[in-house]
Amino acid sequence: HFTSSPAITHVNKPREMETVSWWVGGFLGKYPEIMVSFACFLFLLFFRFRERDGLPTNWPVVGALPAITVNAGRVHEWVTEFLQVAPGMSHVIRGPWGSPVDVLVTANPADVAHVFTANFSNYPKGEDFAAVFDVLGDGIFNADGESWAFQRRKAHALLFDPRFRSAVAASTARKLGEGLVPLLDGLAATCEVVDLQDVFMRLTFDLTAMFVFGVDPGCLAAHFPRVPFAAAMDEAEAVLFYRHVTPVPWLRLQTYLNIGHERKMAKARQVLDASIAEFVSLRRERAARANTNVDGTDAADLLTLYLACKDEVGKDGKEFDRFLRDTTLNIMVAGRDTTSSALTWFFWLLSKHPDVETKILAELRENAPSGGIGCHPTAIDLKRLVYLHAALSESLRLYPPVPFEHKAAARPDTLPSGHAVSRTRQLIVSFYSMGRMEAVWGKDCLEFRPERWLTETGRLRHEPSYKFVAFNVGPRTCIGKDLAFTQMKAVVAAVMPRFRVEVTAGATAAIPKMSIILHMKDGLKVRVHKRQDDALSTI
Repeated sequence: HFTSSPAITHVNKPREMETVSWWVGGFLGKYPEIMVSFACFLFLLFFRFRERDGLPTNWPVVGALPAITVNAGRVHEWVTEFLQVAPGMSHVIRGPWGSPVDVLVTANPADVAHVFTANFSNYPKGEDFAAVFDVLGDGIFNADGESWAFQRRKAHALLFDPRFRSAVAASTARKLGEGLVPLLDGLAATCEVVDLQDVFMRLTFDLTAMFVFGVDPGCLAAHFPRVPFAAAMDEAEAVLFYRHVTPVPWLRLQTYLNIGHERKMAKARQVLDASIAEFVSLRRERAARANTNVDGTDAADLLTLYLACKDEVGKDGKEFDRFLRDTTLNIMVAGRDTTSSALTWFFWLLSKHPDVETKILAELRENAPSGGIGCHPTAIDLKRLVYLHAALSESLRLYPPVPFEHKAAARPDTLPSGHAVSRTRQLIVSFYSMGRMEAVWGKDCLEFRPERWLTETGRLRHEPSYKFVAFNVGPRTCIGKDLAFTQMKAVVAAVMPRFRVEVTAGATAAIPKMSIILHMKDGLKVRVHKRQDDALSTI
């Protein structure tokens, strides 16, 4: 039965082939000029739209979708490659026919200075940005105008409050001494492989939750508990990146059918909302049990500060709860993910540059805590670690925690690179690519060289924010930059003198994860060893 089917099909083939040959031959005989013209058209079309000089082609009908699809797993590297050869370090990418995607990608410092500083008012986050990052609500990342100014003003007041600074320093020292160091001690004793990225994310999640909610969720523990809040943040960030490389009609279809990545986002959002609501409830109950009003007079966390300014916010009931949810989630994303990403890439780079590690250890030895052996370094102690600061800056240059920024123009504009930006054209600034531009950082731009951040006298070299973009640019520059450096230095000062981190063979070629935060795709697998240098272990 099965062998007879091909034979039956084959019987009709000669007749079909004869018919086709007759039709083609007849057509060519009658209209040869049409066929020649069509062939010339195809040739010219290919010649016009083939990829030139490494730039992605905007094909008819499909736009740059073929190039995007081929490079979907290595977007940051791909963007860097074509911006390195693009005129003005800028290039336009168009989506398929019928898609609203029309994006100008740039890594040009002049464009950055123009958009983020000189013409700041013309580039609000806008409705399109808020739609993509809807999970962040009306928090400081999405907010514009007075709402953004109010949230920034309140966050600034907290971050620079001496009581808050003191509380953060104390909680950080406690978490390092009672959480991170004992955990690494146990891992060193067993020599088991651990994902250092996961360890840092747990550490920074706990620390950020402590100064946002005033609660330690205990994510950093020897048994590595699964924390739904943290897992939901990871899922949401992955989906946010997916939205940047997916045609809008397909995203809308997923939302309508509740499938795919949009279904994942919906589930993650439910967890985030429930987790934050629980933290807010606990904070209110704690205040009630203490028989005190939440007036902020003894506040050392962000949530208490916002609870104290309810009248100033001008919202009641569910609207105020929504404001608390959006505000605290935005700060959690900023505090947890950026610092953990920076620390992960930093320790990976140290594993490849033992000479830098040696210099940092020498600096730690020379600048022992002022309180004496066994004491945690103070903010003043950490400020003396100039070479460490330079090494962290160099790591952030190459691996900025936020690899790109999404912008849209309120009014038509022309950038210094010569490209026009209209209301229908989105602008994406690749911070990741910017650190790899020879025109910006010199011929050694791909090298990890902390010395580029030091002057001849050994002082830190200042670079303008439109060139060193790891903490954003202009009025939206991260107000927690100083605090972030202090925390990163504190972690390094707690880990490096006591432990040697050995990256496993499989992790030597780290790959960025496709997310709005520059995490490592497969984590950073390491073995932890105790240092034998007694002098260093007492720092």
